[in-house]
Amino acid sequence: MGCVPSSPVDHQAKARNDEIESQLKRDRQMAKNEIKMLLLGAGESGKSTVLKQMKIINADGYNAQEREAYKEIIYSNTIQSMRAILEAMPQLDIALAPQNDARRATIMSLPPQIEADFLPRDLADAVRGLWRDPGVREAVRRSREFQLNDSAVYYFNSIDRMAAPEYMPTDQDILRSRVKTTGITETAFAVGELTYKLFDVGGQRSERKKWIHCFENVTALVFLVSLSEYDQMLYEDESVVEVEVILTGTGERSWRTRGRS
Repeated sequence: MGCVPSSPVDHQAKARNDEIESQLKRDRQMAKNEIKMLLLGAGESGKSTVLKQMKIINADGYNAQEREAYKEIIYSNTIQSMRAILEAMPQLDIALAPQNDARRATIMSLPPQIEADFLPRDLADAVRGLWRDPGVREAVRRSREFQLNDSAVYYFNSIDRMAAPEYMPTDQDILRSRVKTTGITETAFAVGELTYKLFDVGGQRSERKKWIHCFENVTALVFLVSLSEYDQMLYEDESVVEVEVILTGTGERSWRTRGRS
């Protein structure tokens, strides 16, 4: 007496509970083997470049379709860099050779983004001719006085290869390309039994407020600094030097976080 046989409902509940426990155990094991790394730094400090390098080294690299997609970015970076130089030259009191006025007009008439899977001959000729101009070379030498992508010279020197009909971006071409990061980008790859998850957040001022929301369960922080920009002005505020952001931005947020806890 007093013994009541278990019902099918009890068995089902136990089975569900066992399944949940097993899943939690698997999740704990996965979390134990997961390294979450947050990449921080000012805009153009190299965060996205690190992710590209990890993809090339530890993943399968870039397939043909992905390389094709980078053509527009590379062409746009090249034209944007030449345009930045031409716009800065009057402020630097540097003159352009008169024979390059038409080439200057070609570059300045273009939209910010080049949406093409090949580089038109007139654009390639404009970049090639302007890059030979002594004034353009002098402006590049003084590039710390204005905003210029550090990939500019590399792309200018590669213009003949990039303008070839059979052109396909190399790993180096892709690594040197620049696209503004907005939001949060995740890249995952495995090394042995460990899974690394790298999170890249935008470095421009409008994006930095999102950093604090990414610190939960982070294994490591990687703060990147571009050695080539130690004396250059901030992209979004040319009255501020990059180093000031590096020394103050993250430190302030760290103390604010401690104050809340």
